[in-house]
Amino acid sequence: MTSLSSVTPHDTLSPVAQAAHRARAAAADLAPLPRSAKDEALLAIADALEARADEIIEANAVDVERARAAGTSESIIDRLTLTPERVRAIAADVRQVAALPDPVGEVVRGSTLPNGIDLRQVRVPLGVVGIIYEARPNVTVDGAALCLKSGNAVLLRGSSSAYSSNTALVGVIRDAVGGSGLPADAVQLVPGESRDSVTELMRARGMVDVLIPRGGASLIRTVVEGSTVPVIETGTGNCHVYVDADTDIDMAVDILVNSKAQRPSVCNAAETLLVHRDAADAFLPRALDALAEAGVTVHGDERVASYAEATKATIVPAVAEDWETEYLSYDIAAAVVDSLDAAVAHIRLWSSGHTEAIVTTSQAAARRFTRLVDSTTVAVNASTRFTDGGQFGFGAEIGISTQKLHARGPMGLPELTSTKYIVTGDGHTR
Repeated sequence: MTSLSSVTPHDTLSPVAQAAHRARAAAADLAPLPRSAKDEALLAIADALEARADEIIEANAVDVERARAAGTSESIIDRLTLTPERVRAIAADVRQVAALPDPVGEVVRGSTLPNGIDLRQVRVPLGVVGIIYEARPNVTVDGAALCLKSGNAVLLRGSSSAYSSNTALVGVIRDAVGGSGLPADAVQLVPGESRDSVTELMRARGMVDVLIPRGGASLIRTVVEGSTVPVIETGTGNCHVYVDADTDIDMAVDILVNSKAQRPSVCNAAETLLVHRDAADAFLPRALDALAEAGVTVHGDERVASYAEATKATIVPAVAEDWETEYLSYDIAAAVVDSLDAAVAHIRLWSSGHTEAIVTTSQAAARRFTRLVDSTTVAVNASTRFTDGGQFGFGAEIGISTQKLHARGPMGLPELTSTKYIVTGDGHTR
């Protein structure tokens, strides 16, 4: 029987449309495959990434050099850069995905109806997933691995700033996938570097089943507002750390510094610190010194600024825009609040709905905070940096959804599936 993925679309179609047609055919071939076939391909990808790491890093160096020449910020360059250690970590993530349970075919719910019909709701692949993302080459591999494991074909549209890196990575992945007997067109880089190719992907309704944007607020807004293809909205990370009146100062300082400075260029890094007034005198001098040692500039309100002379901190006056800013840099907004409820009110007003943390020794305060704060993740006495598919045990994530439909929070394999109903009767008629 002729494989659906061998059907070639008419050559008068645009390159993007042709890629979408090939992806749709590949998705049809991929969907019924057993877990063993998909896992074999994933392990081959991981091995190939390590074996061809020099080739990948050489291509990445071209992107990094071009980004530096263009005056790109160091936080973006950090996201863009691949090192031997990062390539090994990406390969390890792929192996972790291979080890995860396959969601396809899982029975979500089922029952025998009163009339004797057997009804089951089972997970099925979404089909063709388009991912539009910025200068993070690891997303190329994460997206490919998660989509393959969940039985989806993927169209990857990274930013032009990572074009050389993504081209090399997709080449390695396609060789490994094809060598494992799966359709290589299950993983494709969307042709073209201009915005026209992005627009065409966003309008490929009927060929692309869902789009997932990963990047800053401008990118996400552009995709959400301009796409005719359904979008799973991943959100920006204006994450908060609230230090309660009853708190362990040592723990609070450690959590704050880790949340902000462990890797400030990612969406789960803290961007705002809120401190209960009753904890301010004990906490802020130590916290501000710790932030200063980590190289963090504090955008503080008047009450935070009053501690400047007693610390090593660099404090600049906070303005309204600071409370809504996702810095992605060594900057943090900070304010003293009069109560837990005031902290919650601030978060409700300014948060992007990503991750908020409370540091407290009061179980009552923790319970109230977790009840009142409506974000994808609410952490109690833990860093905001734990909001991550890998940290949650999901394997490499496709993104962190801040919407409330279908998927919310770190998106692992189940979030890349839909469902269908299987109705089994014995000659039943209605």
